[in-house]
Amino acid sequence: MVRSNNIVATQTAHTLSTFNVAMKEIRNSVLTMASITQQNMEFAIRGLLERSQEACNEAIADDDEVNSFEKVVDTEGMQILIRFSPVAADLRHVLAAMKIAGNLERISDQAQSVARRARKIIKHPEVSETRSVEPLFEMAINLYKDSIRCYAEGDVELALSLYERDQELDKAHSKMIKELTKTMERQPSNLKTYLHLIFILRCLERIGDHAVNIGEDAVFAESAADIRHVGARALTDS
Repeated sequence: MVRSNNIVATQTAHTLSTFNVAMKEIRNSVLTMASITQQNMEFAIRGLLERSQEACNEAIADDDEVNSFEKVVDTEGMQILIRFSPVAADLRHVLAAMKIAGNLERISDQAQSVARRARKIIKHPEVSETRSVEPLFEMAINLYKDSIRCYAEGDVELALSLYERDQELDKAHSKMIKELTKTMERQPSNLKTYLHLIFILRCLERIGDHAVNIGEDAVFAESAADIRHVGARALTDS
């Protein structure tokens, strides 16, 4: 009987150890994916502002790596669900990791779109309005960085702050679109460049939306609260 109990205890410890390793691996995969995604964003905006074909190409090529990581996270998540049947907080963390990976893939797609538009822009004469994109990019990438912090550190309060900041990004986006539209009317000779800039601004606005989604998933993983559409009220109602 003692021998049997020891075997059971050993098997349980081994399973727990394997489960902990699997949970650590999926978390590391998400954070690595997040790092590459941020790098893609930075390459894309550098390509635009510095008129660098090389930086644009780097952002476009590295999007494939982000896509591959999304598949890795999905596979790791499914294996954990099948092998260990996690419950409560563990289940939430697995599901959140898989959802966050999806948002990271979409953010990288937006970075790739920025890079593709930038490659077309730099074929035309430079316009001063290109620099107006930089403040919006700073807002977007800071939102993104903090959303990853929410996930990495389980910071619920920081996640809730993303809503208001995303609204500020939306307002800045709308303002810049209006200004560029007026500029297009005054300078139709640069119409294509301005249109590409408008689409780039839209990409940056979408990055903010995905960052908010990541923050929401981080809150779900940490506290089991679904704050989509209702924000902090979900925490008081739960």
